[in-house]
Amino acid sequence: MLKILVIILMFGIIVFVHEFGHFIFAKMNKIKVNEFAIGMGPAIAKWGRKETKYSLRCLPIGGYCLMEGEAEDSKDENAFGSKSVWARLMVLFAGPFFNFILAFLLSIIICHYYAIDPPVLSEVVAGSAAEEAGLQAGDEIIKLNGSRVMTFREISIFRMVTDPSKPVKVTYKRDGEVHETTVNLKLDAETGQYMFGITSYGREAANFGEELKYSLIEVRYQMKATFLSLKMLFTGKASKDDLMGPVGLGHMVSDVIDEAAAQSTPETKWLNVFLNIINFMILISANLGIMNLLPIPALDGGRILFVLAEAVTGKPIPKEKEAIVNGIGFVLLMLLMIFVFFNDISNLFAAK
Repeated sequence: MLKILVIILMFGIIVFVHEFGHFIFAKMNKIKVNEFAIGMGPAIAKWGRKETKYSLRCLPIGGYCLMEGEAEDSKDENAFGSKSVWARLMVLFAGPFFNFILAFLLSIIICHYYAIDPPVLSEVVAGSAAEEAGLQAGDEIIKLNGSRVMTFREISIFRMVTDPSKPVKVTYKRDGEVHETTVNLKLDAETGQYMFGITSYGREAANFGEELKYSLIEVRYQMKATFLSLKMLFTGKASKDDLMGPVGLGHMVSDVIDEAAAQSTPETKWLNVFLNIINFMILISANLGIMNLLPIPALDGGRILFVLAEAVTGKPIPKEKEAIVNGIGFVLLMLLMIFVFFNDISNLFAAK
């Protein structure tokens, strides 16, 4: 029960922060908010007697900030559609932006307790592809095939999304000077994977300023990982079994909590569990921010697209047409959620 409550609270905080972003910017732009809800389905509790009603709903799978005139025509001067293009764009972008802020704030905690991982090589394996290319311990990897690298973990992601059998152009820094080399990855007989043959053990942040810097880099890494995961999904490098919804994520969080507790001493048990939960929240919050910015109807990105179209043409998209498109998008999203739900259940039983 405790783990279930932790998982519900974790998702609840992430959704609350997202919807609060919409809410606070709507209020700042004098847009009337009819209801601010956490959760979906029937209401467990309702309160508020002024223009905004607040509610807590029974299904912890989302939430919403319902603004006047957002989905229908309204002549109210404080309706969403009555405000300027810039005001509406700010309100729509605020939800995902607040998710990025949450991920950044939580990353400060992680960077304070955990080692940071700049892409500086601690060791180059003898006879490896990296050694043959001239790389040495102490080198800092800057780019891989022209793509900027700011954490050592990005090197692992790079191997997953590119053809590892092809040569890799590596830009690196040594003694303050920038160099370039080409690495031909070697197939490891034991793992069956193409390897650079490099390691990095990470280090502690030197001061609070560096913690802030690497917190921003951590958010960048999570955003980049999300985009690359989507690329893998659409290019066939990831399968439907790699899709995961609230059930699958909840199960994974449960496993992470158990593993963190089992590998800790009694003195560090609760701290390690807490930090693992925080780490997961960073991942989910950054993912939610990116996914909501995709130009898909019914999501923030789809609504932003309609407002941008109005900015370009000078004419608002008729609400009835926007409602139809968003309605279709919502139905498709619900179908996707149902598919992901049953996929999660199927994967759970398969794992057992």
